[in-house]
Amino acid sequence: MSTNKRAMAAVNPMVETRDVVAIKNRTGNLYESIVVMARRANQISVTMKEELHRKLDEFSSHADNLEEIHENKEQIEISRIYERMANPALQATNEFFEDKIYHRKK
Repeated sequence: MSTNKRAMAAVNPMVETRDVVAIKNRTGNLYESIVVMARRANQISVTMKEELHRKLDEFSSHADNLEEIHENKEQIEISRIYERMANPALQATNEFFEDKIYHRKK
């Protein structure tokens, strides 16, 4: 597992309440902070989806025959790993509070 995936897996998958004032103090505006976290969550989501599809494409068969489709234990394990990862929004919120997100005003 790469260090980025380990960092994603290290995020607590449970939702916790956050201090609205602390979120506001990061950028000076609550809504701007939320937009920063939302954009980062979208980036994380796209990256995770691309990685998952790339890994699952290795197992796909391009035959049109339904009888040839069978369960693959490795494929199931990869899917379970991605299911256990925290939601991209939670990962983005965690990165935001740890000052790992660079943001600037235009």
